[in-house]
Amino acid sequence: LLLIFLTEYAEFLHCKGKKFTDFDEVRQEIEVETDRVTGMNKGISSVPINLRIYSPHVLSLTLIDLPGITKVPVGDQPPDIEQQIRDMIMQFISRENCLILAVTPANTDLANSDALKLAKEVDPQGLRTIGVITKLDLMDEGTDAREVLENKLLPLRRGYIGVVNRSQKDIDGKKDIKAALLAERKFFLSHPSYRHMADRMGTPYLQKVLNQQLTNHIRDTLPAFRSKLQSQLLSIEHEVEVYKNFRPEDPTRKTKALLQMVQQFSVDFEKRIEGSGDQVDTLELSGGAKINRIFHERFPFELVKV
Repeated sequence: LLLIFLTEYAEFLHCKGKKFTDFDEVRQEIEVETDRVTGMNKGISSVPINLRIYSPHVLSLTLIDLPGITKVPVGDQPPDIEQQIRDMIMQFISRENCLILAVTPANTDLANSDALKLAKEVDPQGLRTIGVITKLDLMDEGTDAREVLENKLLPLRRGYIGVVNRSQKDIDGKKDIKAALLAERKFFLSHPSYRHMADRMGTPYLQKVLNQQLTNHIRDTLPAFRSKLQSQLLSIEHEVEVYKNFRPEDPTRKTKALLQMVQQFSVDFEKRIEGSGDQVDTLELSGGAKINRIFHERFPFELVKV
């Protein structure tokens, strides 16, 4: 058991029972599964690839990696790719029980950040949003993101954390994570603008903060979540009781069902006439308004013509 715990391994939901100990194989499997679901030419899909990593060196976190906003379609991507990706992102970040990591490159204007803009739409008070600033090492000489990281430029309640990830050259050159973390640490300790806050920067600190804040967030949202589940359970149990002795051939049940349908139709008809239903046409007059217009405008006009 101790040997299993000390060995890092990964499991995919679509490869049940198979343990991956080589993380190059994990990367290949992600690429293969992506191509299988979306095609070979940059297609997209909202179906997630579920990957679970077991390791003594990581904290307990559930992360959902969402795509960045694509403005111009390429390959097999549809013309409305931007809207599709936006809808996909909204589907996840709208949930009250999740934290939002708004990732923005340091070499772009923070005011134009798509991530922060989307996060603000679903979390206007900034209660669930954590800012992450990447590519700090790629900023023009003489510039820095100190004001952003000190939470002075566009303040967030939970603040910003800077990270320096591996470049594509590092990934191609098989630079391992340990070496990348050491290089990141060295960057923050040696940079004159970030040296004073080096202990609050970097990927390990981001992991720690996420773990702490997610734990606190779960503690805060759990009572309401439990209450909602209990009410849903009671409702379902009530439905089960109703259907337990259900006999479709019973004539009284058929009569009751017919009466309910007539009653529902009557309510829907009344709502449509009043214009208070959930299917109100906003482009032209409908229901009672249309009838009113026909009687007071069209009908007199036709009578005059006759």
